[in-house]
Amino acid sequence: MTDLAPEAPAPAMGTVHDLEEHRARTGPRPVNLTKPAPAPPPADDATAPPDRPDGDAAPPNDAGAPSVSAWKRTARLPWKAVTHERTRKGARLMARHSAYVLGGAGVVARRAWHGRTVTVHHQLRAAAVAAGNHELAGEWQEKADKFRADRHRRRMELITGVPHMAKSAAIATAGAEGGLLLLGACMAVHSHELYDVLVPTLAVIDAIQAACWFVSVAWGPALALTLFGALAHLWKAGQAQGTAPAWARPASGAVDDVPITPSIVVKALSDLGITALKKAIKDASDGAAGMLGPITLAGRGVEVDVTLPSGVSTEEILGKRRKLAENMNRHEHELHMSIPPAARTVRMWIADSGALDEPIGPSPLVTDPEVSADYKSGRAPWGQDLRGDTALISLFQRHMLITGLSNQGKTAALRALALWLAFDPRVKFRLADLKGVGDWSMLRGLAEVLIEGPTDKHVIAATEMAEEAVAEMGRRIALMNELTRKGWSQDKILADPRFDPLVVIVDEAQVAYGSGARETHVTDAGTVKYGAPYGGSKADSRYFQAIKKIHDQGRAVSVTTWEGTQDPTNENLPKRSREGNHIRASLVVGTESQAEMAVGAQALAGGAAPHKLRQGLDKGTLVVAGDGIKLAPGQSSVTVRTHFIDIEAAKELAERAKVLRSGVQTQTVTEAPEEADHLTDVLEAVGDGKRVQTQEVLRRLISKRPDVYGSWELHDLTRVLREAGAEPKATRADNGKTGVVCVSRAQVQAVIEAREDATESNAE
Repeated sequence: MTDLAPEAPAPAMGTVHDLEEHRARTGPRPVNLTKPAPAPPPADDATAPPDRPDGDAAPPNDAGAPSVSAWKRTARLPWKAVTHERTRKGARLMARHSAYVLGGAGVVARRAWHGRTVTVHHQLRAAAVAAGNHELAGEWQEKADKFRADRHRRRMELITGVPHMAKSAAIATAGAEGGLLLLGACMAVHSHELYDVLVPTLAVIDAIQAACWFVSVAWGPALALTLFGALAHLWKAGQAQGTAPAWARPASGAVDDVPITPSIVVKALSDLGITALKKAIKDASDGAAGMLGPITLAGRGVEVDVTLPSGVSTEEILGKRRKLAENMNRHEHELHMSIPPAARTVRMWIADSGALDEPIGPSPLVTDPEVSADYKSGRAPWGQDLRGDTALISLFQRHMLITGLSNQGKTAALRALALWLAFDPRVKFRLADLKGVGDWSMLRGLAEVLIEGPTDKHVIAATEMAEEAVAEMGRRIALMNELTRKGWSQDKILADPRFDPLVVIVDEAQVAYGSGARETHVTDAGTVKYGAPYGGSKADSRYFQAIKKIHDQGRAVSVTTWEGTQDPTNENLPKRSREGNHIRASLVVGTESQAEMAVGAQALAGGAAPHKLRQGLDKGTLVVAGDGIKLAPGQSSVTVRTHFIDIEAAKELAERAKVLRSGVQTQTVTEAPEEADHLTDVLEAVGDGKRVQTQEVLRRLISKRPDVYGSWELHDLTRVLREAGAEPKATRADNGKTGVVCVSRAQVQAVIEAREDATESNAE
């Protein structure tokens, strides 16, 4: 019958399977009229069994037995389920959150360990030693020793306190039971029932049973909630520290996640569009690997030195910073370049993606309750450099300028240094805030002068404050020359209270440089004549001249200036003024020419780029040039992300600093200086003593009223007392010394009383 059947056409969809093959049969197999499909090519896998052709050649299946393809499909199902994307995402999710909990347990344990040991003290001590600040290292060692001693004392108190607590508990229990029995006795007397003696005790027992019942009922839910809260705390700690492995974290999908490798750096340099550089990389036999130094981890990024081939200058590379950063899948602000000591070399620091957008944490001034400062040998914790290392700055005899655009953190950066320095009781402040919105109000009681306001009246007061600092500088120079002729060493002179550091701070100094306030005189004829202007940027400006004089000579006698300005130009920041500073720091500025005014041409040529910072996003980020801050060899500037101290924290720090000082009377722009009563001041300085040495009296006067007695010497004090009739004489002092010149309290008090009697007589 097969010969008579017409030939079936080839199926359009490929091989046609007969469903009857998959059904159980008991009779003879029917004839299949379908043309068999061509055999598939042999599989590469030798272990795979060959497929059987359809048709009569295939042996009949047993009843109820599945085919080979059905077995394969069934075997693939578990593998597909395991390797499915949803399964993998679920596994990553479970692994990630489990790692957060386990890693968080380690974080919490590490924090607890640091809180109960001196590990942090040793770390900070090592950092201070690495920074060369051995005095700070000694302070951290003292804090560590004190911590150990306090910990040992607490442990011994706990050991010895356990028996006392047990004894106290037994006494309290016996006393309470005695009180209950006494109450029961009173009840029994009243009710004439002997049983009432035990009623209060039984009531307490019932209350205890009820409390136990309540605890037994609430114990399970409370334990579950406590466990849940503990797990949530561990998860949060682990999530904040990123303790999950990289493969379990959700993919960001951003190209910025690409790590920095030698091939990426070489390719980025080749694509800069510099013909000589591209040709040198192409002709290099080692693939230009010899141009690169080792890529090392440096904080939140990597660092690499690139040796340029002949014909390529470092200036060409520095000028293509944005393109080079984008070639390495980074933003422009995430690439910082500088010139190291080696010739034809550019040092590149490439940040991890997004690392510079994360906060750096609170200032040590806020977190350390035992903060201290030393003007001469200490260094202020200003923030962190780009590598994440602590940025410490020395303020000893250094003039400073901070500039930048408005509302970028200039005042906060300047104020943080002043707050640190306020913890050295020797340092004196005179401050003019020419914005006048309360940013510096917390220094009232710390600063001798505090001027707040933007008007011409405030500019005049600020100018007079600077001129008074110049006069103080002149008095100190004359005194230094006199003491030097007497054989005093430089260290001994600067340790004298008459040379206590004086810091003159002018915030928003561009207001003074741009002010048109002038000195006016009215002649007898009624005409008005103008004198030298108070403000302005020209050579006849009294403010400019005062700042210039302090820049020239103030450092030697510890009189320094700190200025903060906005948007630097030649008009609001004269060249002679800005170049007289030892420390020059800049926030974001608008143009490259402003960046050169802010930090200097040398720093700009060395890679400093404050004009490349992002306005609004890089608040508080400073490019610092000059001495006072640690720079790598050959480096002319460093970028610092400063700690932000808000107004409330600044007020708290100022109150803590005031405790270290005797009451400072702050003079404001509206206050007239009070005329000093020397005899009354001397009487207060003598205090309860009968005979006090003149040197000690002078020291107390200078400490109490430095604005009046800061320039006094012993002969000034002797002259005033001699003219009043209370001349000091050689006698036995209260401290037991004999033959020393002392001030007699009785004589001074008698002179004051006689003066008051004379005043009353004249009034009558």
